[in-house]
Amino acid sequence: MTVPDPDELLYLDAAQVADLSRTIDPLQVVTDSFLAVHAGKAGITPEAALRWRASDGTGARSLVLPAWHGDSYGCKIINACVGNPDRGLPRAHGLILLFDPDTAMPVCVMEGGRLSALRTAAVSLAAVRGVRDLGDIRHLAFLGAGRQADTHLELFAARTHPVAVTVHDMDAGRAAAFADRVARTLPDAAVEVAATPRDAVRAGDVTIAATTTTTAYVPLEWLPRGAVFVNVSLDDATEELLLGCDHLLVDDWPLVAEDETRLLGRLAHAGRVTGPDAAPPQGGRQVDADLATLFSGGYRRPVSAADRIVVNPFGLGVHDVALAALVYAAARRNGTGTRLAR
Repeated sequence: MTVPDPDELLYLDAAQVADLSRTIDPLQVVTDSFLAVHAGKAGITPEAALRWRASDGTGARSLVLPAWHGDSYGCKIINACVGNPDRGLPRAHGLILLFDPDTAMPVCVMEGGRLSALRTAAVSLAAVRGVRDLGDIRHLAFLGAGRQADTHLELFAARTHPVAVTVHDMDAGRAAAFADRVARTLPDAAVEVAATPRDAVRAGDVTIAATTTTTAYVPLEWLPRGAVFVNVSLDDATEELLLGCDHLLVDDWPLVAEDETRLLGRLAHAGRVTGPDAAPPQGGRQVDADLATLFSGGYRRPVSAADRIVVNPFGLGVHDVALAALVYAAARRNGTGTRLAR
């Protein structure tokens, strides 16, 4: 980066970020970012979380995720309220800030919802690619039919060859609307709205859980042999599924273990689950590997076609910063954005 103009700050709105991000391969970016963290060329610092109850009683929170990637420094602020869909609003909104590496001055602030969704879906796709041949994925299942489901569908449809898609959402209208979008995106694929989450999970080669639940409900027996369960919303998989699957993978064990608001973190604090570098506890299990180890070829346990696999991606701000840095660079090349007076 060059020395920033001390009087200006570049702002990129949602449409501009969406347009600029079309030139970026998010799967490659998140994979490279995992490897950069593994090599000590990128990293994160502890997150900050603020949680409260909205006036209607629904849960709200604000997360701040600082990170660096190469010579890019910044943070994502991602806010969410469970009640937003009932208000006709996206559940999550966010901003990403980038800082000049020499002066530490903020140089860019951009709408973060699109990049956050892209990053999340790209991590899911990268994890699935790490354990399965994407060409073998024939049936996708979705729990939840919101923005995350749409973005996962977008990325998976471009890299896999699904012949069937099944979705379940507690809101039947939302599930039907998602099924309509699937039919337009994958006109040759069979689309089904499942009456129960069990029906959806039992159908999928890969299940994407992207809900707002805080109560675990997916047991091990729902997952077919050979299936991959991506626990995007973090609270869908039961203790039985987390402890009983053949491979349990996380993106960053310290982040997972420190967060007692999520089941896997509570199991860690209870001594029921240990990290990849620790001995398995009696009566519990060890996390098998983090994704950086998997992608770097360091995971030595064989993964068979019949193994049931759970991916628990907590979410790393380093991916958002890496994507945002590329969007910012494209914006500067194209002269895109609004220059704000400081």
